[in-house]
Amino acid sequence: MRILGIDPGLRRTGWGVIDVAGNRLTYVACGSVATDDRGAMGERLVTIHAGLSKVIAAFDPVEAAVEATFVNKDASATLKLGQARGVALLVPAQAGLPVAEYAPNLVKKTIVGAGHGDKAQIRMMIGVLLPKADPTTHDAADALAIAVTHAHHRTSAITRAALLMKVAGA
Repeated sequence: MRILGIDPGLRRTGWGVIDVAGNRLTYVACGSVATDDRGAMGERLVTIHAGLSKVIAAFDPVEAAVEATFVNKDASATLKLGQARGVALLVPAQAGLPVAEYAPNLVKKTIVGAGHGDKAQIRMMIGVLLPKADPTTHDAADALAIAVTHAHHRTSAITRAALLMKVAGA
């Protein structure tokens, strides 16, 4: 099974693709979609949409996972991140993929063993878990971490999503 992990961001949205066969995880690819800091919000969101659409077309994942937004003290920054996250959820859903969401602390706990690991620790552990991985940015490493988290927690996430859809449709 192929999983796409997405680390949403307005400047850079990281993506990572892994294959899962039983307990075996295999690195496929990773990267990031960068937007123009001076561009209008709409243009930046279109860039993220187009970039993630190309990733899905190129790697044909069957499931996707997106990091949940944390709320910080800057409401404006949180809102902007939420818009990028909306696109990160929309693109795989439009492609017909089930999309799971994971809190940042769960991703860190799954990868590092503690809920407050830093980016360097995540990057180091991604190198251990996926030895052929070569993320050039923290966003790409984080996206791989999200994909690995989904590989470990996917059964409960998919069951939860199915139940929510059933309740919403009832």
